[in-house]
Amino acid sequence: MAEMGEMIRGAHVLLFSKDADADRAFVQNVLQFRAVDAGHGWLIFALPPSEMAVHPADVQDGTGVPELQASLYLMCSDIRAFIKSMEAKEVVCSSIATERWGLRTSMRLPSGGELGVYQPTHPTAI
Repeated sequence: MAEMGEMIRGAHVLLFSKDADADRAFVQNVLQFRAVDAGHGWLIFALPPSEMAVHPADVQDGTGVPELQASLYLMCSDIRAFIKSMEAKEVVCSSIATERWGLRTSMRLPSGGELGVYQPTHPTAI
């Protein structure tokens, strides 16, 4: 019998946007992620290999049960090269912040939302 880790074949991340069409165009045209059309122009993007970490949370929803929350960061191998490539596409990234786990920046999507990008300095699972 296959172990659970072998049965799960992927993850599907949802980003909720105030301007989904503009952010989809950004992901397709600027980040150049491959996509399939699930029908009626609804794009589903292929993500690069991913990893997941479970962090402690103190937030509760009033029921006494901690809420499950998620944050999405794209990982890169060279944060400075990434920022330079975004600048060439007229995408502004924040200043590089040094964290204990890596070098971090963020970029503003057309909707106004921000997407984090980091160069890990910790061992990765991928």
